[in-house]
Amino acid sequence: MSEDQEPVSAPLRRLGRSLLTLGRIRLELLAIEVQEEKDRIASLVLWAVLAALLAGFAVLMLLVLAIVALWDSHPLLALGAATGVLLVAAALALRQLKALAAQPSTLFQASIAELRKDAAGLDQRQP
Repeated sequence: MSEDQEPVSAPLRRLGRSLLTLGRIRLELLAIEVQEEKDRIASLVLWAVLAALLAGFAVLMLLVLAIVALWDSHPLLALGAATGVLLVAAALALRQLKALAAQPSTLFQASIAELRKDAAGLDQRQP
């Protein structure tokens, strides 16, 4: 065998090394996507809880104000209206929660798209 010729196994090793590198890169992308999604969800939950608490306290204080203002003339009307406002707010929140739960997740979409590109690129190279 002359020095200019490479062994038969060299292209296979290069192919294996390329496949391993490609797999490693895809796994790293997947790990980054998982971390980003986890951070986004944690932030979303934190801000949603804070907003809900503050809005709940504000509505409660507004209802207490209305009850106190109407207590002498119409106490049952004031309590009934306060209850109605809270029920409507709860129904709206439930509707929004259902809408958010129905939305599909975008987790792993970039990884899946890159794997599809890789498969398409390999398909184009085949004779």
